[in-house]
Amino acid sequence: MNDAGKKQIPLRLSPKLFAAISAWAEDDFRSVNGQIEYLLSECCKQRKKNGHYVSEDIDAPLDVVIPENTKSK
Repeated sequence: MNDAGKKQIPLRLSPKLFAAISAWAEDDFRSVNGQIEYLLSECCKQRKKNGHYVSEDIDAPLDVVIPENTKSK
């Protein structure tokens, strides 16, 4: 796949979520970036196919720890 037309976006993930995606990517023989792109693509395909979100609980809080902002004030 040609990366020339792809958009780059900054993405912040908690260490726990990154570790889970990284392990999953390794199992699927993909890079972390490739795994995230694959998962997003599959979710979009599923939503388009069904005409609604993949799950009724799509907006439920994730079971991940999000670090607090540590910037100095």
